[in-house]
Amino acid sequence: MTSETPSPTGTDPLVPPPGCPAHGLGPGTPRRLYGPDAEDLAGLYERLREEYGPVAPVLLHGDVPMWVVLGHAENLQLVRSPSQYTRDSRIWSPLEDGRIKPDHPLMPHIAWQPICSHAEGAEHERLRDAVTAAMVTIDHRSVRRHIGRHTQALVNGFCECGRADLVSQFAEHLPMAVMCEILGMPEEYNDRMVQAARDALKGTETAIQSHTYVMDALNRLTTRRRARPEDDFTSHLLGHPAGLTDDEVREHLRLVLFAAYEATANLLANALRMVLTEPGFRAQLNGGQMTVPEAIEQSLWDEPPFSTVFGYYAKQDTELGGRRIRKGDGLLFAPAPGNVDPRVRPDPSASMQGNRSHLAFGGGPHECPGQDIGRAIADVGVDALLTRLSDIQLDCAEEDLRWRSSIASRHLVALPVRFEPKAQQDVDLPPRAMPVPPQRSGWQVGALSSDPDPAGPPRPAATDPLPAPKPVPPAPEPAGPSGPWRRLLRWWHGG
Repeated sequence: MTSETPSPTGTDPLVPPPGCPAHGLGPGTPRRLYGPDAEDLAGLYERLREEYGPVAPVLLHGDVPMWVVLGHAENLQLVRSPSQYTRDSRIWSPLEDGRIKPDHPLMPHIAWQPICSHAEGAEHERLRDAVTAAMVTIDHRSVRRHIGRHTQALVNGFCECGRADLVSQFAEHLPMAVMCEILGMPEEYNDRMVQAARDALKGTETAIQSHTYVMDALNRLTTRRRARPEDDFTSHLLGHPAGLTDDEVREHLRLVLFAAYEATANLLANALRMVLTEPGFRAQLNGGQMTVPEAIEQSLWDEPPFSTVFGYYAKQDTELGGRRIRKGDGLLFAPAPGNVDPRVRPDPSASMQGNRSHLAFGGGPHECPGQDIGRAIADVGVDALLTRLSDIQLDCAEEDLRWRSSIASRHLVALPVRFEPKAQQDVDLPPRAMPVPPQRSGWQVGALSSDPDPAGPPRPAATDPLPAPKPVPPAPEPAGPSGPWRRLLRWWHGG
């Protein structure tokens, strides 16, 4: 049963005339996902859910019509129904009839490309098989060592300062460093590559030049590995029996690099923010009730790296969430509102520990093939950083944190933190917790004696009912070959 009912006269007074941006979107006024009305997209999605239910009409830039899928079950139905929906935007009605111009701000997300995520049928199978087969060759123990070494190096860069921005100095760097290792171009990782990727994804005035910088690096890598294969993702992609051309290889390297980089940078920043701002998270981690991987999964529920994904397009007239979807309509796969669907999360504040049914990595034929790499970068990176900087605290009021929001994602601009300065550590060894220096006596309540021993800590005054608390010494390292420290060392070295 659809929500639109034609009138007895054969005309529908609720459907706007052809050419109107709201044509075919049903009753009510579609909301814009851009401009002043969309500054709080999470709030807008909830208002749309109340008004329309699990599938709602919206307008993109230029008032181009689209559907946004808000329900958890409806999102899964969308991505798991390749006979009804495609990712090939060439059948999208606004593109076919010229309403989407080449300079449309969302064209980089919308334009069809010869990559597996836009292909169908035999072509999708050929390209996807090559990508997934190359993924299977990745040695995850080796990757975790790369993650650990790069995390140690990044923390060494600011641990002696006592302050850092965990977005620009950590979350935006670690995924790029690791992905350059995986692809086979560790020499290309530097500040310029990180800045170019961020700039290209933000769509600034210099985005084209930044995109060119990244593509030049991928072109050099493709040429080099075609001539001299090694044991890396690019070489295995080139050597797959599917016989990908150099252009196809470059396009898929770009897809893997950008998708993994943006998703994992957002995941790292979001997970660290939750640890620093939500006391329950920190307490559960410190108390052993929650592991870092479980904390990462909770973050994927509460703040998925991509809010929505462009896009899916109806191959035929159909129905979704009680809405009549016409052939050529476009739909946004929306993990952010789908993850907080009241039908699956009546209490959004409740822990989702042990539940991996979130929408963060998509589903169906186009489910993210590299999600385990993203999880590993976040798991190892967050754990190592918190081990090194156990006293880390947010260095601003929580309400002062700012995000750069778009339809596709919500990117934390900065995450300033403070901690007692720490010594650098060997990047080839697992992170070690360093003892926090004793707090100065000035923090203690009550008067101190007038003749403290200069060689030792101040003595409490006679009026103090109890002595001042002593700093807790660091716990000794477990002894014996079966202790967790020994096991961690074996893991670090690939044992």
